[in-house]
Amino acid sequence: MKEKPKITAYLKTSCGWSNGVRAILAKYNLSYEEKDIIKNPQFRWEMEQKSGQPLSPCVVVNDQMLADISGEELEGYLLSHSFVEASAQPTDVPINAPCTDEQHAAMVKLKP
Repeated sequence: MKEKPKITAYLKTSCGWSNGVRAILAKYNLSYEEKDIIKNPQFRWEMEQKSGQPLSPCVVVNDQMLADISGEELEGYLLSHSFVEASAQPTDVPINAPCTDEQHAAMVKLKP
């Protein structure tokens, strides 16, 4: 197994996809820098510049941009690149689920 990767995650405050990414990072006890693209529009701009597209979550693993990724896809990437070893430990949220309509409505209210 490789040493733990340097991870930056561009996530929404509350979103099914973003929560799935958080759940995978927690499942494997990986530290990461979270950049909330809802609370800080500068992070959204930075994510779009680095990924070349506007969809989140985006996760950077050792300078490799994984754009518009689910927790399930992130787990697959981490396993296939030997950053983590397979674990049957369950996560507390679905790792491949979209935002609910309620989450979208709440995010719209958060915007200034």
